[in-house]
Amino acid sequence: MRIAVAQVNPTVGDLAGNASLAEELYARAEGENCDVVVFPELMLVGYPPEDLVLKGRFVEDNVAVVRRFAEKTRECRAVIGFVDSDGEHIYNAAALCANGAIESIYRKQLLPNYAVFDEERYFTPGPSGGDNGVFALGTSVCAMSICEDIWESDGPVPRQVASGARIILSLNGSPFHSGKHGEREDMLIERARTNSCAVVYVNQVGGQDELVFDGASLVIDADGRVVARGAAFEEDFFVINLGVDGRSSLPTTSVDHDDDIDRMHHALVLGTRDYVRKNGFTDVLIGLSGGIDSTLVACIAVEALGAEHVHGVAMPSRYSSQGSLDDADALAKNLAIDRRVVPIEEAFSSYLSMLEPSFAGREPDLTEENLQSRCRGTTLMALSNKFNWVVLTTGNKSEMAVGYFTIYGDSVGGYAVIKDVLKTEVYSLCRRINERAGREVIPESVLVKPPSAELRPDQRDDQSLPPYDVLDPIVRLYVDGDLTVSEIVGHGFDEATVRRIARLIDVNEYKRRQCAPGVRVSTKAFGKDRRMPITNRYSHPAH
Repeated sequence: MRIAVAQVNPTVGDLAGNASLAEELYARAEGENCDVVVFPELMLVGYPPEDLVLKGRFVEDNVAVVRRFAEKTRECRAVIGFVDSDGEHIYNAAALCANGAIESIYRKQLLPNYAVFDEERYFTPGPSGGDNGVFALGTSVCAMSICEDIWESDGPVPRQVASGARIILSLNGSPFHSGKHGEREDMLIERARTNSCAVVYVNQVGGQDELVFDGASLVIDADGRVVARGAAFEEDFFVINLGVDGRSSLPTTSVDHDDDIDRMHHALVLGTRDYVRKNGFTDVLIGLSGGIDSTLVACIAVEALGAEHVHGVAMPSRYSSQGSLDDADALAKNLAIDRRVVPIEEAFSSYLSMLEPSFAGREPDLTEENLQSRCRGTTLMALSNKFNWVVLTTGNKSEMAVGYFTIYGDSVGGYAVIKDVLKTEVYSLCRRINERAGREVIPESVLVKPPSAELRPDQRDDQSLPPYDVLDPIVRLYVDGDLTVSEIVGHGFDEATVRRIARLIDVNEYKRRQCAPGVRVSTKAFGKDRRMPITNRYSHPAH
């Protein structure tokens, strides 16, 4: 069996563009004498299409597209994802196409409805008959499977194997999060070994709003050996030969040696690149403070889009240190990006004068600090409007969690690159950038100075928050792990600190709800992953 894996980056809603890409790769597979080419889940509409599928015309148009695609096929079969309809229900489906026609259709049986997935909102499960999706291919027997169908050990795969299938063709839209590579590979190896069948696992690649799909497609033979790997975080196309019984004489491929920090970096780059480009923009704008967060965002943006498409602006106020201004300037030179300086002191002073009668008799507080941030936000958005540049916000997950940011200030922008990256991870990512470059791209002074918003004299983050090596584990347990206060305290954390942080996380939900989307890299990001009520009086009982 000669099987082509088409690991592609579709765009949600671009029916014509996705079909053109599929046709191009089908022709390549046909030219390489393949028996079958496999595309990702919902390839023709892009994944996830969300409420687009509630539009009847969209579903009709996608059905027309898959039919036109099928008309162009020849002897090489194609398995391609689309939205099927029976007139009453819609299905997450795969079409088996060859010789100018759709030969059969498989409808996804297991619909995920957790984390970022809510397929039960849209789709009806397909029938669960044992031979569903099973088809002969030469002297072998294959079966179609879609994403969640293969994740469950008692899902369709054992029934398909009992019906004669020896090669499972698995179409996927499996988004990235840290730690998923190993989890996914272990599951697929177990599925192949337990069922004595080969698994051709084809995953989508690319960014879609908050989600990043990492590709990393796999072919695992019936002995549970990984015999082929697709590239991670980029498009790929490869051909592999399998025996009709699903076995292979190919050697086991080497494992991916990237660690979670490397993969997180790749995901941030890919997510940023696709969000900007797929939405029709070319350039981005970043407020360069000289701090570590804006430094990381600038580095990610340069790798994603090229230095010529990245613009930095320093916006000093009376509290900005010369060291931070120098750091921002050094970074801009190291990255070879455009940098300008727009002082906000005049605007800040004008606001203070304008508000002085209303503030009479009251001491300066967070209000004045936030005014500076809002002056900067207004400046960034003015440049964005004038030049059609997307503003990349620079807040990290630690700050987003506890509300340590200014709404309508440093939170303004189109995309929040590191909103799901904890502060301690920000440091790790920055140090890895320098290691990979073999030089000091990020000035060492940025890495060693105490973090500060520089909105009042001698301000430091640790005056308002616990040290990040204390804060971040609590955020991870409370947000990602959904643990209660008492459960977190049971992990050895100070109860008063945990209660304070939990309370801050809860009361700042309204602020996060108004922030830009950003790349998801954890198991639970702020956004569609975590849907907490804004009005919430849960009091975190101790026991």
